[in-house]
Amino acid sequence: MKLKSTLSMFLLTLTFGFTACNSEEIASNTEASTETTAETVIDAASNVTAKIGNCAEVPGWASQNGGTTGGGSSSETTVTTYAQLKSAIENTSVKVIKVSGTITVTTRLSFQDQTGKTIYGANGAKLVSTNQTKDASGIINIKRCKNIIIRNLIFEGPGAYDTDGWDNAILDECTNVWVDHCEFRDGVDGNFDIKNKSDYISVTYSKFHYLKPPKAGGSGGSDDHRYSNLIGSSDGATGDRGKLRITFARCWWAPGCKERMPRVRFGKVHLVNNFFNSTVSNKCVAAGFEASIRVESNVFEGVKTPIDLMTGFTAVTATDNVFTNTTGNQAGSGTAFTPPYSIVKLNKTAVKADISANAGATLGGNVCGSF
Repeated sequence: MKLKSTLSMFLLTLTFGFTACNSEEIASNTEASTETTAETVIDAASNVTAKIGNCAEVPGWASQNGGTTGGGSSSETTVTTYAQLKSAIENTSVKVIKVSGTITVTTRLSFQDQTGKTIYGANGAKLVSTNQTKDASGIINIKRCKNIIIRNLIFEGPGAYDTDGWDNAILDECTNVWVDHCEFRDGVDGNFDIKNKSDYISVTYSKFHYLKPPKAGGSGGSDDHRYSNLIGSSDGATGDRGKLRITFARCWWAPGCKERMPRVRFGKVHLVNNFFNSTVSNKCVAAGFEASIRVESNVFEGVKTPIDLMTGFTAVTATDNVFTNTTGNQAGSGTAFTPPYSIVKLNKTAVKADISANAGATLGGNVCGSF
């Protein structure tokens, strides 16, 4: 594997444009970058110094369709209160939002009809909702947005309660979105759902889990709705055909997750180098109606039904995965899609340690070298 010098990294960034990082962060970043192909594999030791550090390319599906740059190198607006955050999100002229501290979301945020925006957290930044009702739950609904980056934020809900309420975060009819190094925990209906013709999405180094016990007796009928990630809202949502192209890379479905890690309808979903270790699980990856899923080089530890082949799925390809103390189905069926992009892959023996240490809001801010 050929390592470039930091100078070459900087020149490459100037050539292809800024994305998630500002100029000061790029200048201060001393990590080496890597020339990669679809077959690039690195081990745990080399991963420390060989992560992509040029900030010029987002991994996975979000790199397609013209790529994803968010707000680029635009000037930042720092927010510390709910009112400031709401104003900055709704203002189309604000292109980069830096969230600092803990902000309690009193009314679900609506982020709609915008293009080219980055929302990221300073070290320890957190968005919190305490509402478990059907209509007022949830933290943020992102709708009809394009070219969006969300990084290094903790989304904390009040705990699972099946009231047919809202998830911590939703992507609804959005295109080219990169969600990186975020933590989603204790959502009311779910942690993070993607639906309604959303397309070209990459979710990397993010952590999904539940710390609070589920609340029973909700109107939706489930006493334990710790269902983390739903891709596609129903079998009847036929507008999702040909959409929902999503990459989950180096994510962690951690303790507390019961199901939907993720549950997929219609989409071409690539699951690579993820870690699953929720011992309360009923099922992990669920292939639903017309789903094409590639499950490669992941680690499943102590879970039930790592791969659930549901009714009407198209194909699931499962290769090079690790199953430790699991029960239930491990195999795919048929031949799923082949990704059109290249992505750096960890050796499967390095996945658990890397993701356990790095998934979630573990960055110092909107810095280079996350993948």
